[in-house]
Amino acid sequence: MKHKDAPQFGSRAFAEPPQRKAAGKKSAVKPDAALPREVRIIGGAWKRSKLPVALMPGLRPTPDRVRETVFNWLGADMSGWRCLDAFAGSGALGFEAASRGASSVILLEREHRQVRSLVESKLRLKADALRVEAADALSWMGRGPAKSFELIFIDPPFDSSLLEPALHAARRLLVPDGFIYLEAASAQTDETLAPFGLKLHRHVRAGHVHAHLLMLRGEGYTEIQPES
Repeated sequence: MKHKDAPQFGSRAFAEPPQRKAAGKKSAVKPDAALPREVRIIGGAWKRSKLPVALMPGLRPTPDRVRETVFNWLGADMSGWRCLDAFAGSGALGFEAASRGASSVILLEREHRQVRSLVESKLRLKADALRVEAADALSWMGRGPAKSFELIFIDPPFDSSLLEPALHAARRLLVPDGFIYLEAASAQTDETLAPFGLKLHRHVRAGHVHAHLLMLRGEGYTEIQPES
């Protein structure tokens, strides 16, 4: 797989069930009516096609500006790439990759209403290279085949504790020259990524969203195992 010298960057409703808050306290995970109700695919065969966005806790579509930057980095032609969208949500990242020619894209989503929405979008667009699985991201990645993806999207809800275990799980599934796209509420550095055997390749910020493109560090690092 050939990558351009400057690859550019991409979702998500796998939040654990929100905890009940004490009376009188504001819930940090409630649907935001100000969020978009649909997103558009930016490039490729389905350019300008719309994907619905449900009003659900933790569902926060990757901003258009960020997706455009990321996929400019990665390149317009993704032919031959195998992609995993681990927290699919609206499916914007996975569908974008499939629109640009990825040979296979797996979308993982455990919220059943959103799974139905993703399947409907797949059928409407005739996205034969795309597969939707109703599954928990961490469980699926824990048993997935090693070194089987050129690109893995990791975009868990910001208020969850899924980021670190997701990075541990994704690293094992990545081919040596592949990329992990990470979306988080704070910027990651080579220092914070070192325990996962990863390094920072690209980073961009848009409002409260920090988007990262990560690569494997190579041999010679000591990996810290996630707490059980």
